[in-house]
Amino acid sequence: MKIEPTPGLLAILDDDKSFRGALQDLIESEGMSALCFDSAEQFLDSGAGHKAACLIADICMPGMSGIELQAKLKAERRPIPIIFITGAGDIPLAVSAMKAGASDFFTKPVDAVSLLNSVERALLRNLANRREAIEHAGLTARYECLTPRERELLPLLVRGLLNKQVAFELGITEYTVQFHRGHIMRKMQADSFAKLVKLAGKLNIETTSASSGNT
Repeated sequence: MKIEPTPGLLAILDDDKSFRGALQDLIESEGMSALCFDSAEQFLDSGAGHKAACLIADICMPGMSGIELQAKLKAERRPIPIIFITGAGDIPLAVSAMKAGASDFFTKPVDAVSLLNSVERALLRNLANRREAIEHAGLTARYECLTPRERELLPLLVRGLLNKQVAFELGITEYTVQFHRGHIMRKMQADSFAKLVKLAGKLNIETTSASSGNT
């Protein structure tokens, strides 16, 4: 099989040098780039964690285990898809890793075709994660451009209150609400009210306002 290359770097973590080399040859034979590390610590020290689009890692390594690495990356908000390689006796650990968000796991010896299919899925998942992160960063930046008064209005608007109801809540005129509403729509790049509600939902603004309204 031949995988269409997806932008990104693969990192292979295993303390077995020959196994690492075999995996690297397999990955590079498909036109992808891979770096090898003999421990999680070496991987973290290299800085590759900020570039890797997918990890293929032994679940049990000397020093920091694959499970511990997974937890560390998750705590640091680095959602890199991880494919774990396990020995036959490590399957319960692998199941726990899957529940914690791992992309896949394989027992040694690894079937090459199945692994490559898993890598392809992981790379696509990473690409989607990166796009989502970029989109959310842009959305947050637009929200931060709102004035304090506009941020005060936004939760009330997305709750579905009419302009006159918002005006009453805040003690301002209906015209002022209309004025700020137009600025909010423009700054948030919302071409419709439905789009504004959707964007506010992505920022958890609607949930926050609803909970505050119940107090």
